[in-house]
Amino acid sequence: MKFLSFADQGQPRLGVLTDGDRVIDLTALLRSNPEHGLAQVPVNVNELIGLGDDAVPRIQACLENAQLADQVWPLLSEIDVLPPLQMTKNVFCVGRNYREHIIEGNLARGRPANTFPEAIEFFSKPPTAVIGHGANVRRYANLTDSLDYEVELAIVIGRRGTNISREDALQYVFGYTIVNDITARNLQQLHGQWLKGKSLDTTCPMGPVVVHCAAVENANNLDVSLTVNGELRQADNTSSMIFSIETIIEQLSAGLTLEPGDVIATGTPKGVGFAMTPPRCLNIGDVVSATVQHIGTLTNTIAA
Repeated sequence: MKFLSFADQGQPRLGVLTDGDRVIDLTALLRSNPEHGLAQVPVNVNELIGLGDDAVPRIQACLENAQLADQVWPLLSEIDVLPPLQMTKNVFCVGRNYREHIIEGNLARGRPANTFPEAIEFFSKPPTAVIGHGANVRRYANLTDSLDYEVELAIVIGRRGTNISREDALQYVFGYTIVNDITARNLQQLHGQWLKGKSLDTTCPMGPVVVHCAAVENANNLDVSLTVNGELRQADNTSSMIFSIETIIEQLSAGLTLEPGDVIATGTPKGVGFAMTPPRCLNIGDVVSATVQHIGTLTNTIAA
């Protein structure tokens, strides 16, 4: 199931996206069918996760019993899509996790090509950077001459845990979403670390949906791609990641508590703009679409 958060006349709603790109208002459906057995009717994905493991099967049963064919549900393009999760903590991110992306970055910065990280490089993006599908990313022409894109598969945590073993890691996953790790490359280099260049407002598009883990057979084998104005820039598979989903969760949770609703972006493949010859970073009017297999496409426009 593909869950999303959206607004209806300014009120938050939990929805589910159908194969035909229509959005079923789960909040309204559950309110009109009180036999669902849930402790509360969720209005966003965070509340759904908070209801525990039984919530998704109960919602599935409610959908199967409802007279859905009697209603015309809006298309995804017709609703006000919100970020799928209401972030209360920074988005955890993995840097340099695809071998070919590491090589292109090393060459662009004049470093030896085959220099790879020995451990996972973690950084974060603040909640103020998070926007939803269809929202505008600010260009920040006064701050950066190298605004760049990075398509990433992102993990959504479903259970609280610390010191999670690799063997148990997937038990803590609620589902998966898409993150576009928009980056001001000059600020990333200027400050000697990644926080500032990765943290400008609107530079963490996320969504449009969170796909429940039951619908993803192997998150370590998903195609990922990104286009700018329809031109393919990035294309790879998560099997190319140096550090797997399980390894990322194990290493991040060592001595650090992961909580329901936490998001972990897993890194980006080659094809970023700053590493091209000449560099081809983002400008006003560019339409950026990030796609992950079995999840969907996250689209945003660069605006002044």
